[in-house]
Amino acid sequence: MDPETFTQIVASVREFVRQEVVPLEQRIEADDAVPEHLRQACREMGLYGFAIPERYGGTGLSMAEEAELVFELGYTTPALRSMFGTNNGIAGHVLLEGATEEQKQAWLPRLATGELTACFALTEPEAGSDPSTLTTRAERDGDDWILHGSKRWITNAPIADLFMVFARTSREQPGARGISAFLVPAGAEGLEVGAPDHKMGQRGAWTADVHLDGVRVAGAGLIGGAAGVDRGFATAMKCLAHGRLHIAAVCVGMAQRLVDEQVAFATERRQGGRPIAAHQLIQGMVADSVTDLRAGRALVRTAAAAFDDGSDLTIGPSTAKYFCSEMVGRVADRAVQIHGGAGYMRDVPVERLYRDARLFRIYEGTSQIQQLIIARTVLGDAARE
Repeated sequence: MDPETFTQIVASVREFVRQEVVPLEQRIEADDAVPEHLRQACREMGLYGFAIPERYGGTGLSMAEEAELVFELGYTTPALRSMFGTNNGIAGHVLLEGATEEQKQAWLPRLATGELTACFALTEPEAGSDPSTLTTRAERDGDDWILHGSKRWITNAPIADLFMVFARTSREQPGARGISAFLVPAGAEGLEVGAPDHKMGQRGAWTADVHLDGVRVAGAGLIGGAAGVDRGFATAMKCLAHGRLHIAAVCVGMAQRLVDEQVAFATERRQGGRPIAAHQLIQGMVADSVTDLRAGRALVRTAAAAFDDGSDLTIGPSTAKYFCSEMVGRVADRAVQIHGGAGYMRDVPVERLYRDARLFRIYEGTSQIQQLIIARTVLGDAARE
């Protein structure tokens, strides 16, 4: 995309987020829902398909461009980005990374416009950090497959039109090697979505359990067709690498918001006749937050560039996700501390953001999983002795 057009896109999203969404954050928190007019605005702005290639109806942003856009989206409640995050991210990328051309043509244009919302059904009650241990199974029945199992904490499941379901297709192939991915439309007989989860934070971003009791999937629903059998895990890992960079950029956007909130409060709040910004210990916390923010932004930009040129598809995404998810937690903690008692009160943005930030260290691979990926990639076989 030419730089001028991209600059205009980022500017329009920045204006939309700060003028239209930020004023509604408390309503979204109270209602646990994003207003429909904001959803429609996101469709019209093309936000459901910014990471989907132009030939499938999307905007076709590079990873570096996506990161810059997501810095802006991360500035407000995570519920906004969550609405279309799965279409652009882990769900849409299942199709981009593993589907046949026919499957891409059938589904990606509808994801890009926001006509459909997709979800990524990988995590299970006993298979989270290590999804290779999943137990959802798919059994052949002629040309069809029959799915049995349960998934947990699936983002957008309550509103999903399309489920990317990962299931074990081979009992002979141990661990990751016997897993395939399937396209399951909402409303399929035997597919049941549980009640929305009641989470610590990120209200308005809906997750729920998904149960599959004898769900029949036609052979055309196997992602990748015949060549996709037992290839699902490799596809999932490629999707998660992209997703980790995306989440890192979200964390940078939230950190920017938190820095802005603590700077505004420190300069406006007066104690003993002068602003608390005059106190050196407050200055120290602000300085640490600004440093964390800038380091995170620089790391995401570097990792995104390496992702785009193919030179680093593993360590870069993991280091960015690890550092930025931990970083935004530190910045949120300082923001609450600078606000003092006010920071512990509901309806104050930093209190809500403090709760919202905590989840980033868990999903798309916990901080501990990122540590293992980074260390084992660098140390090689010695780390696996």
